[in-house]
Amino acid sequence: MNPADLKKLLNDLHKQKLTPQQAMKKLETLPFENLDFAKVDHHRELRSGMPEVIYCPGKTVAQIKKIIQSMNRAGHSVLATKLSKEIFQKLKSFLPKNSEYNEAAQTLVIEKKKSGKKSGLITIISAGTSDIPIAEEASVTARLLGSKTETLFDVGVAGIHRLFNNLEQIRKARVVIVVAGMEGALASVVGGLVDKPIIAVPTSIGYGSSFGGVAALLTMLNSCATGIAVVNIDNGFGAGCMAHRINILGEPTETE
Repeated sequence: MNPADLKKLLNDLHKQKLTPQQAMKKLETLPFENLDFAKVDHHRELRSGMPEVIYCPGKTVAQIKKIIQSMNRAGHSVLATKLSKEIFQKLKSFLPKNSEYNEAAQTLVIEKKKSGKKSGLITIISAGTSDIPIAEEASVTARLLGSKTETLFDVGVAGIHRLFNNLEQIRKARVVIVVAGMEGALASVVGGLVDKPIIAVPTSIGYGSSFGGVAALLTMLNSCATGIAVVNIDNGFGAGCMAHRINILGEPTETE
């Protein structure tokens, strides 16, 4: 349940379009539904503005199915992250027709209802082609939450003219997400060129001494450029959430 849904329920109750018993039925799974192996937090969007998301690694196909069913019953949009193609194929026959699987991002989206106009603009930049899956995860997340996104791929520092050629477009964004592996230098370069908040995402892409993304993470944390915040390695989802929250600051809410 989100704030707009709760406001409608309370208005319907006030106008006697619903009985107290019907209202209680709609609220019976608040604040969470106990599935034994998981406690699905149906109250999260009401508290934080963002629904619970399914992180798929470590979960069985049966567990993912039951969580999706719980979220569908409660009327939530569904976002599942790090969902491998193999597991998606096992889920496919069970999923509703409006399900959207992004193989590159390894995300599954089932929208409760298609949102209208997207807010603002988040530009998501990847240093290399190998960083695209994490950049796509950030983009899918931010779009589902209601932000407009644009992507710019393969503009890393090894061919920095590719970045310079797109600076005018990048500067139109409210928030910029920079996704980079190897040495992770792209975030610092972008930070020195634009006046927007930058969320840096280190990826696990790179040869041995990149240490699975630790080298990029340390570079980003030690950046001398201003206005850069850093999320964890390969956390495109976290970057998409934070960028969305920054992007919508000052936007009117549905309950206003």
